[in-house]
Amino acid sequence: MDLDFNKTLGNNSLESVTIDNLGSIIGGGTPSKKIAEYWNGDIPWITPKDLSKSKRLFTSSGNLWITNEGLAKSSAKILPIGTVLYSSRAPIGYISIADNPITTNQGFKSIVPNKGYSTEFIFELLKKETDNLINSANGSTFKEISGTQLKNHIVKIPTKLVCQQFSERVQPMFRIIRKLEQENFVLLQIKELLLNKFF
Repeated sequence: MDLDFNKTLGNNSLESVTIDNLGSIIGGGTPSKKIAEYWNGDIPWITPKDLSKSKRLFTSSGNLWITNEGLAKSSAKILPIGTVLYSSRAPIGYISIADNPITTNQGFKSIVPNKGYSTEFIFELLKKETDNLINSANGSTFKEISGTQLKNHIVKIPTKLVCQQFSERVQPMFRIIRKLEQENFVLLQIKELLLNKFF
């Protein structure tokens, strides 16, 4: 989805807030790869590489899954449905929405929309702010945006009421995209089954 963010919001007076005011920023973690009991469980775990391979707006899983023990013995955290998944390094700016409870590695600084702003608003705002975030990132080998930097990053947004009106306008579009992506996933699975059966 590629909305004209400013046009959709209209000509409204803007106020400066930090991203920390929009939702809770949560990092991720990686269970030890040396301990087999931490892996091949039923908890989806994603990396930025998973998002690089997918053009889907909503993400339900990646290539790897972890166990409850792996979750407990790492910095990974279960993120709720609707969390905005945002890669903070290698590279900065892959973005998706959690379609179910999910965990990430430390290459993410995800935003849980629990402060009165919607998933859709935060998603579109982060897309718009990615260039600014990249410019403010640190790192010699590769650029990275820290949790503190993301929390303190200042954005200009309209009043909360206008933001809510924006969300009401775009949420039906996001729901349609989610439904179409889910249907497409089922069709791809059927295709794979048929190919495996006949070839």
